[in-house]
Amino acid sequence: MTSSLSFKRRGALLSALVLALGFAGAAHADQLDTITAAKKIRVAIDLAVPPYGLKDEKLNATGSDVETARLLAKSLGLELEIVPTTGANRIPFLQTDKADIVISSMSVTPEREKVVDFSVPYAAILAVLGAPKSMSITGPADLAGKKVIATRGTTNDQEVTKILPAGAQIVRFDDDATSITAVVSGQADIFATAPPLLKTINEKNPAKQMEPKFTMKVNMLAIGMRKNEPRLKAKLDEFVKAQLKSGELNTIYKKFHGADLPADVTRNVG
Repeated sequence: MTSSLSFKRRGALLSALVLALGFAGAAHADQLDTITAAKKIRVAIDLAVPPYGLKDEKLNATGSDVETARLLAKSLGLELEIVPTTGANRIPFLQTDKADIVISSMSVTPEREKVVDFSVPYAAILAVLGAPKSMSITGPADLAGKKVIATRGTTNDQEVTKILPAGAQIVRFDDDATSITAVVSGQADIFATAPPLLKTINEKNPAKQMEPKFTMKVNMLAIGMRKNEPRLKAKLDEFVKAQLKSGELNTIYKKFHGADLPADVTRNVG
């Protein structure tokens, strides 16, 4: 009887030990471990926001965000898997595990910081109000009675919504490509966006002569990730700081944007 009881007790202790080790393993299995084990990193990028993300004449992904993602994958020794997304789907793709991280002209905002974490900024983007050169717009008051296009879920949408005067109408589309098409086709002449997209409109329809009328906000762009992944965040911060210091991120930005990174971004080198 004693021997049987001792055997049962040892069995119970062994089961408890295995269970405890299992919980310990689960506690330490974080996103960085998962990415490393998969030997690839899934990066959500909107490929309809030139020059951040687009497809070239051979339908290959390119743009400053795409090149940044490639540089990251190379530095981590991982395969890159680009997960095409839209502005509205960037955060949902993280939350539903369709992507490991987001590198997709995603601005750091207090609202977004409640649901995702960010690396230190790797670039910057202006939120501007664009319109044809012939149109006189110097501030929000001049938007009264006018129709403004914005891409749903972007900071441009958020910023123009804050300043829109009474009598103005905002028309939202689900991605930048559709918004650009709407402006090019004449559905509206005013676009809350980033300067590079105004250039894209002018290339598609030179008669538009779109230009920035005023800047709503300067936003820092950072790599987005799920909340509470400290090891992954530390690794991404390390990558951004190292590539800012080496000048690689500035080279990428200048290649696609025709200018150096803003000083607010490069000061993260230290």
